[in-house]
Amino acid sequence: MEIHFEKLTEPAEEVVDVFNRWRQDPDFVSKTEPNQERKEPGAHETITVQGLVEKLKCQEIYLIYEEDHIIGDVNYMVDPEHLFKKEKGTAWIGISIGEAAGRGRGIGFQAMQFIEEQIRLNGLKRIELGVFEFNTKAKNLYHRLGYTEIGRIEDFTYANGRMWSDIRMEKYL
Repeated sequence: MEIHFEKLTEPAEEVVDVFNRWRQDPDFVSKTEPNQERKEPGAHETITVQGLVEKLKCQEIYLIYEEDHIIGDVNYMVDPEHLFKKEKGTAWIGISIGEAAGRGRGIGFQAMQFIEEQIRLNGLKRIELGVFEFNTKAKNLYHRLGYTEIGRIEDFTYANGRMWSDIRMEKYL
């Protein structure tokens, strides 16, 4: 499996189509988007090229490719409002393996190593992330990579018939 990363600089319709296709997968959505509605995931707001252009004003987004197919993305922003621990110079990261065939194969591990290096190269020393309590595979990955829990936001998202916490984790580089 040959994995590589490409920085998203000018979103194209093909990328938007891939992101929107992923958002039709209830399993993917339940792990990536908070659901306060206490109902099973349904239709989601469509991502547009202009919407991605706006995101790029405050986020660094890298597409994850296997061969020539986009299978996920990894991104970070600096000092967003939603940090649990308001420490200046913190990168908030997000990772999505949108293609089900890409999950459970070590791609998330590679993506985390890649994004940590990008953050380090940009002079940042701390990373924070959130992971939904039921996402045990992701929690285990973050623990293996040296992330530690710093707090929980109770009743943060609905999935699998109940409300779950958002676990906040950090790592110093």
